[in-house]
Amino acid sequence: MPADDRRIIDALKELSVSNMLPMHMPGHKRNAGLADYLRLLGAEYDITEIEGFDDLSDARGILSRSMERAAALWGSKRTYYLVNGSTGGILAGVRALSRRGGSAIVVRNCHKSVFNALELCGIDPVFVRPEMDDEYGIHSSVRPGEIEKALDCNPDASLVVLTSPTYEGVISDIAAICKSAHDRGVPVLVDEAHGAHLGFSDFFSGGAVKAGADIVIQSLHKTLPSLTQTAVAHLNGEIADQREFERELALFQTSSPSYLLTASIDACVRLLADEKERLFVNWERALTRFDEFVAGLKNLKILMHGSRSMEKRADFHRFDRSKILISTLGTDISGLELKKTLRREYGIELEMAHRNYALAMTAPGDTEEALLRLGRALLEIDANLSPAKVERAGTAPAARHKVYTLAEAANSEKVCIPLEDAEGRISAEYLFVYPPGVPLLIPGEEISAELISEIKEMSGSGLGLKSSYKTAPERIFVLK
Repeated sequence: MPADDRRIIDALKELSVSNMLPMHMPGHKRNAGLADYLRLLGAEYDITEIEGFDDLSDARGILSRSMERAAALWGSKRTYYLVNGSTGGILAGVRALSRRGGSAIVVRNCHKSVFNALELCGIDPVFVRPEMDDEYGIHSSVRPGEIEKALDCNPDASLVVLTSPTYEGVISDIAAICKSAHDRGVPVLVDEAHGAHLGFSDFFSGGAVKAGADIVIQSLHKTLPSLTQTAVAHLNGEIADQREFERELALFQTSSPSYLLTASIDACVRLLADEKERLFVNWERALTRFDEFVAGLKNLKILMHGSRSMEKRADFHRFDRSKILISTLGTDISGLELKKTLRREYGIELEMAHRNYALAMTAPGDTEEALLRLGRALLEIDANLSPAKVERAGTAPAARHKVYTLAEAANSEKVCIPLEDAEGRISAEYLFVYPPGVPLLIPGEEISAELISEIKEMSGSGLGLKSSYKTAPERIFVLK
């Protein structure tokens, strides 16, 4: 077998038992016996970019061959491995596709990494706001017509950026959005961090690569069997400049990539290529069984496949069936309380919770029994719930009034003041609930009385409200 076609993990194993003396980084020298933690973490396989192991920023050997295999698997023009998560790919993609100081069409519920990229590039975002669903309190799909209208009103926009699927699993019509943008010569970047599994079966459909997006960023570790921090970037079409994207990837990726992480990506790609049918059939079977099992819920509602599918609703293009979104609206329990109850009383840790729902993420690593354990817990909790005495409000954020661009706000003097005194002032920082990491407020937007009340309510409810300057909930940075 040609050397370049070996599994990366096999190449690492061969090196670990060779007589090659490592007079180079890293400092543990592959000596896993030096300390227990090194043995537990697999230090004997932890190397730097030495002869025979390629250069991630200029791959020509074993990494290059592995990335070609990944591109064939997803059907992209080129695929690049990312070892600092989807964030690095999003930063590089926005920078590669946009004009410095120009504008871009950006869907407002994008992840904070998109906003960081806009700020770094001095891009002025033109926001498209997806509607909120009253029943579940989540954003619906992005309407292609809204993107088209935004492009027509902003002919200088150099890029369209959106998230699909969202953290909650909502998928937009990427093919229609791409057609509108491409007809105007504008590229589309899709943050598909939560959708690396889409497109490998009819049950999990709606992937952005096959829909024609120019750059698609995916986190493998979120929904596929790969180590945390592993991700891929897919390049498609003719609009995106390959050399420019590769240049930007080199800027935002570490110059010392972990071979433990690249070996994980390589092994995950090979596993999917060889066994995706078995993996996805078992996954689908487990989810279908779960859906049937929880059909008797009386108070909690689950946004899932089958009869409760959001796809029957006009404002939802498609839904990622790997997500189990549990709505607590109409009950006397919040999503946060449900999450705590499942952890404390049933030993089940969910992915995240909001005021009106909680989210369980599934993946090929879940067995049918694991999902039925969750189902039994939900049925037991559901039997003891009562209707809400006071209906909780939906989570739809009000549109913020933009006074300054991100770049203008970043370059202005700032001062930290009590939140109580911030009405009418201009924010100098980001506020967001994490997860999912969608900004509630961004620099340059006016702080309203309504927002102040919302921040107080969120802080009091136990949501993970965070700020870019790590200020306490009762204080905020504003423009001086």
